[in-house]
Amino acid sequence: MNTNPPTINFRNPTVIRRAGMSALKKELGMVGTIYFIRQFNTGQGNYTIERKKLLADITIDEIVKNVRKIDKQQS
Repeated sequence: MNTNPPTINFRNPTVIRRAGMSALKKELGMVGTIYFIRQFNTGQGNYTIERKKLLADITIDEIVKNVRKIDKQQS
């Protein structure tokens, strides 16, 4: 039994991508579709090296101070 719709050309990447996106949006909505697709993006770069560069000049005391400041603002 063939359950595939006869109007979709599964050999054409553009057509299958459109049909897939349409099915995702129909079932999950736009936000759900975006969350679903984001699961397959591994990102780029090296998080560990980038984090070390970003945090190189920040002390733990500064981090704690900033967290407390933000916490106080949200209270």
